[in-house]
Amino acid sequence: LLRQDFELGYTYTRSTGPVIGRFLTGLREARIIGVCASDGRVLVPPMEFDPVTAAPLADGNFVDLAAHGEVISWSWVPSPRAPQPLDHPFAYALIRLSSPTTGAAEVVPMLHAVDVGGNEKAMHSGMAVQARWAAERIGSMADLHCFEPC
Repeated sequence: LLRQDFELGYTYTRSTGPVIGRFLTGLREARIIGVCASDGRVLVPPMEFDPVTAAPLADGNFVDLAAHGEVISWSWVPSPRAPQPLDHPFAYALIRLSSPTTGAAEVVPMLHAVDVGGNEKAMHSGMAVQARWAAERIGSMADLHCFEPC
């Protein structure tokens, strides 16, 4: 028998670009940044191209969002696995963040983890939540550790 060890790997690094790079830099600074689309909705995380017109979303379209919002819908995770953000039961939720400039009704909900201390009965749609930031932030999605009730 012939045998050859093989390790699958990618030998390149990907640039985040100006849009996602700005979003990740914001997370490092404990800020959440979205982008305003042509129809007035705020997308978070921001996208490089408008989902309605396909036009590039220019620099002037970035919007700072509040680090709190409302749970729109959710799904319970009773047994988290290693790559998930929390090591105890939690919810993944669609969270509509508040926007001081555009009003909450125009912000597209973002998906993130909500920590209610493992208590599924404490989780509900309409719940007010706030961001819990990682102790050390490096400019990654993990900088926004999760949301928690407020």
